[in-house]
Order: sequence, then C-alpha cells, then structure tokens
Amino acid sequence: MENQEKKLGFTDFAETWNGRLAMLGFVIGIATELLTGQGILSQLGLM
Repeated sequence: MENQEKKLGFTDFAETWNGRLAMLGFVIGIATELLTGQGILSQLGLM
C-alpha cells in the first residue's frame, strides 16, 4: 500500500484479496456443510 494512487481493474492487490476471500468462502461453505449435513443448495431451499 505504498502507492496511494487510485487503480481500477485487475491489479495485483485486488486479485490477492479476491483470492483470499474466495478461499475463506469455500472453507466456510465446506464447514457449514459438515456441521449441518446439508449441501449449500439444500440450505438455500433450492433442492
């Protein structure tokens, strides 16, 4: 964050955070599925 210029689009910083949040969401989804015994679609009422 040394450079405080506004940047839009596919920057390394944005892609790093996107990947981290995607991994976090995946782990939370798997943990929720293991704890409830239902898949994500079942939890949302789609199946």
